[in-house]
Amino acid sequence: MRFTKMHGAGNDYVYVDVFDQSVEDAPAVARAVSDRHAGIGGDGLILMAPSDTADVRMIMYNADGSRAQMCGNGIRCLAALARSRGRVGSDTVRVATDDGIKVVTLTDGGARVDMGAPRVGETLSVRGLQLTCVSMGNPHAVVYVDDVETFDVHGVGAALENDRERFPERVNVSFVQVLDRGRVLQRTWERGSGETQACGTGACAVCVAGVATGRTDNTLSSRLPGGTLVLEWDGAGSVFMTGPAVEVFSGEWRGDGV
Repeated sequence: MRFTKMHGAGNDYVYVDVFDQSVEDAPAVARAVSDRHAGIGGDGLILMAPSDTADVRMIMYNADGSRAQMCGNGIRCLAALARSRGRVGSDTVRVATDDGIKVVTLTDGGARVDMGAPRVGETLSVRGLQLTCVSMGNPHAVVYVDDVETFDVHGVGAALENDRERFPERVNVSFVQVLDRGRVLQRTWERGSGETQACGTGACAVCVAGVATGRTDNTLSSRLPGGTLVLEWDGAGSVFMTGPAVEVFSGEWRGDGV
């Protein structure tokens, strides 16, 4: 299986072009290749597939093999890969996802994505924390904290992710420290992958939650452990996200561990 390793702000995935090869039992492959000790290492597996409705299709699996509807960092990298491999001939790439078609505009070293309109949900009080719920095609909860570096992201994140009573499909949880109205620090616990270096849909949810609760402005710079993403939301339409898309290396996976 030929693959390419890419990352967007440190959120890394194993990409497989299935235009001319196939992947049998993708959930098992996702678990095997994502292993950072016995595999390639990554936050999951993303397949670049043909589409009847867009330029390419993104099929995404988390590190535990579960299917995800959308990935903001992943879609930027997929668009860059599609352009570099000749699957598209334009710097504007239409990508079909499980959350509809997204338009990605490639820039020098990265991309800007129209992530579509968010859905702002209710505010929940859980474990003494206030959670602002936002859907970016996948479920998110945003928690504001005083010091994101020292907060127990792993313990609280895992507990909230697996609170099936409130989140039947599990949930991605972003912990946010507001620096000022245009800048935040963010750490995200992703369902199926644990804490990642960055989460694109999570950063979008943070921007939406900030505007909805009056904490931050319409344009937001979110600094995550792996890099910085820039978000824009006017309070009504699409969320736009700009960030890097980096190719790390390519190789061939022999299928060990699947």
